[in-house]
Amino acid sequence: MWRRLLAEFLGSAFLAALVIGSGIAAQNLSPGDTGLELLENAAATAAGLFAIILMFGPVSGGHFNPVVSFADAFFGGLSWRDAAAYLPAQVAGCIGGAIVANLMFSLAAVSVSAKHRASPAHFLSEIIATLGLILVIFALARTGRSRTAAAAVGAYIGAAYFFTSSASFANPAISIGRMFSDTFAGIAPSSVPSFIGAQIIGGASAVLVIKALYPGVTPAEAADIVVPHHQGLPEPPAPAASYGASAPAGQPPAHHQPR
Repeated sequence: MWRRLLAEFLGSAFLAALVIGSGIAAQNLSPGDTGLELLENAAATAAGLFAIILMFGPVSGGHFNPVVSFADAFFGGLSWRDAAAYLPAQVAGCIGGAIVANLMFSLAAVSVSAKHRASPAHFLSEIIATLGLILVIFALARTGRSRTAAAAVGAYIGAAYFFTSSASFANPAISIGRMFSDTFAGIAPSSVPSFIGAQIIGGASAVLVIKALYPGVTPAEAADIVVPHHQGLPEPPAPAASYGASAPAGQPPAHHQPR
């Protein structure tokens, strides 16, 4: 279990550092051009998320998102206890990643964002963004295409930066982490409850849609989200039989040459 929690913590940290760091870089590279800044931020996030899921997915599944974890628990792919354990690892990772991103660009380690994002349009955007994300993940699992999920999730989030007015947070953990950076990707603390509420609604709506579209989702299929991982890395092979041990049935004992 500790390997999975470590993978979720590190993956969430890389995710926050990626989103916030690329936002800071975009501001530095293209000052005053919001459209280009957003394009740079979205492209880096889409590509980086693909790589992060490939890095840590084989250990924990590559959730990095409490909504994904609890949706997985609903379908039986993850125990509710494990989903609850993933939550603090994901939140702590996103906070840590935000701090690292600030430091990498010579900013204060913590700077609480003043960027207010709460509005009816943003609330609806976060519902839709989260709904779509969960649908992408579980549609691939149900149809045996989980190995393509890293690319699909990255592509979806990159696109959702532009088709939603909220720039597609779709993740309570990253919403909390982004409070700690008063930069391009930041969000004011007062806006976070609205975003998290919308993300929970989006996740719950996605579960209902998945049950309607794919009523046969099994725990085994759910266990393969975001990518196949089989609850961790495979055990190392057993050591070879030592001198004097019995040989397997049907095989003569090995002859050991004197040294």
